[in-house]
Amino acid sequence: MIQVAGKKIAWREGLTVSDLLDALEDPHSYAVVRINEHYVTRPNFENTLIPDDAKVYLIPMIAGG
Repeated sequence: MIQVAGKKIAWREGLTVSDLLDALEDPHSYAVVRINEHYVTRPNFENTLIPDDAKVYLIPMIAGG
């Protein structure tokens, strides 16, 4: 199991950040995801594995002006 935004989600071997975001079907665009204490940027989502028991924080893109 992993924890995403306070919710427990089933973990599987080989789970990447991209896989997780696809499974969540969340309409937000995320620039950065934090896995435990490690920050991952969008270009690395497809290649970054999420370990079992991880705490994942989704950090949305924010625009302002």
